[in-house]
Amino acid sequence: MLYSVLAAKAYARNLQYRGAHMLHNAASAMFGFMYACIWAGIGESRSLGEYGTDGMVGYIAFTQASLWVTGFITQGLGLPGSVRTGQIALDLMRPVHLFPHLVSKEWGQIAYQFFYKSIPIYTLYVLVFQLNLPSLWPGGVLTFLALGCAAYLSICMNYIIGASAMWTTESQWLYWANHAVMMLLAGFFIPVEWLPDWLQALAWLSPYPHLLYVPTRIYLGYEQAGLLLGSVSWCVAMTFLCLAVTRLLRRKVEVQGG
Repeated sequence: MLYSVLAAKAYARNLQYRGAHMLHNAASAMFGFMYACIWAGIGESRSLGEYGTDGMVGYIAFTQASLWVTGFITQGLGLPGSVRTGQIALDLMRPVHLFPHLVSKEWGQIAYQFFYKSIPIYTLYVLVFQLNLPSLWPGGVLTFLALGCAAYLSICMNYIIGASAMWTTESQWLYWANHAVMMLLAGFFIPVEWLPDWLQALAWLSPYPHLLYVPTRIYLGYEQAGLLLGSVSWCVAMTFLCLAVTRLLRRKVEVQGG
């Protein structure tokens, strides 16, 4: 019950800024439109593999809309700010584990961004590019599950980045470095299979392809549920890693030098 209340509060807080967020939607939609037009131009002289021109336009449209669920997560889940102000000491003393506490609040944020950013942006792309929508079963359900795993993985990665603020005075660079690597290894600019072989191998040794590439491939109908096993496995592994980081964080925190 507590965790659902935390998520609901985070969702409700964002509702106060719906007007301002519409500007974000317009800017995000414009970037996606430019990327799609670039691939449409390239497709006039190249086959673009199994995707074709229409497939790559659909690929870009879906990844651009999905960024608001899997990419634009609260920086460090707010942990760097808590460390700087000392609020982290109170957070750790609460009768609630820090990790699920912050995860619950972030789920509320992600739910808001899904309904008020991802869906409107993708709806616009469907109308402008005349994209085909997948059937509800199994494509729609599998895509929703893949996006859920992707969002959770991104939350875990940002939690670890935020926790690093206990050991460094500035963790913002980690957030942006992670974001830059995600743009490449998650298949945002180009599909992962088009990367050099060594970079593909490196990508699949990380959770990054499961943030954008896997949900997009499933949505477009190129993959089935098999890739979800990898997403779930990474979710389990990242959960244990976040719990281990929390234990280290508890040992590191100092209250009045004690």
